[in-house]
Amino acid sequence: MSEDVVVERRGRAGIITLDRPKAMNALTHGMVLAVLEALDGWRDNDDVQTVVIRGAGERGLCAGGDVVGLRRSILDGELDATLRFFHDEYRMDAAVARCPKPVVSLMDGVVLGGGIGIGGHASHRVVTERSRIGFPEVTIGFAPDVGASWLLSRPEAGRIGQWMALTGQPIGAAAAIRAGLADHHVPADRLDALLARLEGEDADAAIAALATDAGPGAGDDVPDAFDEPTVGAVLAALDAGGEGDREVAALIRTKSPTGLRVAAEARRRGAELPHLEAALAQELRIVAHAITTHDLAEGIRAQLVDKDRDPRWQPATLAEVTDADVDAYFAAPPSGDLDLPTPATTKRSTS
Repeated sequence: MSEDVVVERRGRAGIITLDRPKAMNALTHGMVLAVLEALDGWRDNDDVQTVVIRGAGERGLCAGGDVVGLRRSILDGELDATLRFFHDEYRMDAAVARCPKPVVSLMDGVVLGGGIGIGGHASHRVVTERSRIGFPEVTIGFAPDVGASWLLSRPEAGRIGQWMALTGQPIGAAAAIRAGLADHHVPADRLDALLARLEGEDADAAIAALATDAGPGAGDDVPDAFDEPTVGAVLAALDAGGEGDREVAALIRTKSPTGLRVAAEARRRGAELPHLEAALAQELRIVAHAITTHDLAEGIRAQLVDKDRDPRWQPATLAEVTDADVDAYFAAPPSGDLDLPTPATTKRSTS
């Protein structure tokens, strides 16, 4: 069990606390394995009626995976170990989604990338006025994963899904609920009370007693341009719009051109996949190729290591990214595909 994950039982609740607050609870391989172990141990334990996932500290549930460590592994040539991390992380995401018991994720504060993987597939996803939900992967030369090609391609996500995938920007509680990335809004100052109620009563009743309306929020004003199916078409529509649209286009053009193309294609394919597990398998293919290419390590360097915010993408422009470049990310890796059981049911509608 990882020392960065605290697993405990309080009353009828099994509580998993990601306990790495100085790193905004960024996930390490050990943390992923600890969460898997806890979920497996509670599956047939009648004393645990509800699972709760939360983050230590005041900054958020989880800022994603430990990508600085990921870059070190890539540069050291430890590609097999790197791929094992993602393999197990995606197993964890699927285990959260298919847990036979209610899973309440407290998606307070920063919830990015892998944080959505552990929290965004729960049966009861709680956000607060402090929640910032996002997939920043194109900023580091990658594409949204941890089931993003499933979540962001659902009809309820609509153009917000495309906007999130291509801009890398986060959304708040109200938009997350509208986009199907969260279910309930509970004010941050009521989370302790919610946890106390979950120790003694049903998850639905506990949340209903404390939930409030999320109110208005960004999301409805996402430009129509994000209804376009390709990155080029989105940018052309934004370029033809007003000053605000052109500013969004300029932001997108700072991202990895390859990452943008792969993100849009993953979302397009995700809309045609039958379930989350198929999306995770698709995303492991993307990872297997990404860790052999230039942009991922370079993007992490620019954003989180040297912090010069000046990545040197290869290829440098969208026009230079070929269809063959994109297709390579969706080819089966030499190590084989992610093999997860096909789900018989799901705890929420996937229409």
